[in-house]
Amino acid sequence: MQVTVETVSKLERKMRITVPASEVSEKVEVKIKEAASQVRIKGFRPGKVPIREVRRRFGPGILQEVSSEIMQQSFAAAVDQQSLKPAGMPEIKDVVMELDKDLTFSALIEIFPEIKLGAFGDIKVTKPVADVSPDDLELMIEKLRDQRKSFVVVDRGAALDDQVTIDFAGTVDGEAFDGGQGDDNKLILGSNTMIPGFEDGIVGLTAGKEQDITVTFPDDYQAEDLAGKQAVFAVKVHEVAESTLPELNEDFFKEFGVEDGGMAAFRVEVQNNMEKELKAAVENRVKTQVMDGLILVTPVDSPKALVNDECQRMRQEMVQQFGGGQQFDVNMLPLELFTDQAERRVKLGLIVNAIVEQNNVVSDEARVRTKIEEIASSYEQPEQLINYYYSNEQQLSQVQSLVLEEQIVSLILDSADIEETRVSYEEALKPAEPEVAEPEVAEAEVAEAEVAEAEEEAAVSAAEVLDDASADDKA
Repeated sequence: MQVTVETVSKLERKMRITVPASEVSEKVEVKIKEAASQVRIKGFRPGKVPIREVRRRFGPGILQEVSSEIMQQSFAAAVDQQSLKPAGMPEIKDVVMELDKDLTFSALIEIFPEIKLGAFGDIKVTKPVADVSPDDLELMIEKLRDQRKSFVVVDRGAALDDQVTIDFAGTVDGEAFDGGQGDDNKLILGSNTMIPGFEDGIVGLTAGKEQDITVTFPDDYQAEDLAGKQAVFAVKVHEVAESTLPELNEDFFKEFGVEDGGMAAFRVEVQNNMEKELKAAVENRVKTQVMDGLILVTPVDSPKALVNDECQRMRQEMVQQFGGGQQFDVNMLPLELFTDQAERRVKLGLIVNAIVEQNNVVSDEARVRTKIEEIASSYEQPEQLINYYYSNEQQLSQVQSLVLEEQIVSLILDSADIEETRVSYEEALKPAEPEVAEPEVAEAEVAEAEVAEAEEEAAVSAAEVLDDASADDKA
């Protein structure tokens, strides 16, 4: 076998592979003899079909079959011989496949780029430092009460924070428009879920009252044919209900898993959960900056094949997530929609793999155990959840990947330029904004979703296990 390699671009290589005719002919003859012993042809006894007849009838097909096998084998051997690392499937071209002639073909491939890691010391990280203050705790308790508020029908004019049940029918220039009608819709006044001015127009109305409300669609409204236009909504109020917050009592505490200890135990539970949330938010913000920094200090050329595969995967994930179980043609979502984020993920994957290889990073099993115990600690039967993770290879692998990622972040932080800044609890929980330092990353999105993906999947799995466990207990 002869192999020549041509550099087409930074990552593209064109291999020209030649296999001697003698090798092809030898394997063709073997196949023909095998066929002669098995084939059934009218006029000949089984196993007695002449070789020449088999060659005449089946020779071209056997040549094609043998050539295909040889091409696969020789491509793999050529890649190994040339020490190339293909990043995707080859594009086969210029095939010459004739009896008693050398088999030749070209294989166009992309290879993985060589990663030259940038200096971790050039990565700048701003680490938020925050605490859960008594005021933060009180505010959270009030939020929890608000989430579980109920509504009681009242006989008065509607006010902000009330829930009204209404019919509405909107028109523009006297004509109805799509999405402008609704019956028995429940709306909390002040929620700002409707067009500006709509909710204000209902304030003061009592049950049974009808009113025309004139509003103007925002200039940037999602439906372009309505943007900036004036609309009139005929509104009828069926019911006005006043919000009522639940009392902080034993029944309320039990909704959060606090069976004993009353208010004191409930406050401790809420405080612990807030501190966990704060810790996770700070870690994710730091991870985001580390990943942003890795891309900035380590230029990487992304193989198109890997980016395309990632686009396909992301498109399929979106269909599964938002398809609602309905039949949905994935091709309706153009791959270009995912290109920027897919390329970012590919770059980060290549860089992180290089860090793992060059620094011999392996997942710390003690940290894996600690991470699983942290996940399980929020559930009534933590040991059951721990056993589930260790008996499920896929779930365990997700946690191991998460821990490996945390180790890599720690490795980088040992050298990175870190500045701590004091912020409030609420400020610390806000997602980090992407920092644009160079034109080529101007469109980069926050990497928090990517670096926390394993943790999110683990949390989902844990929730599913909890639900199953609860069902079993009730049964």
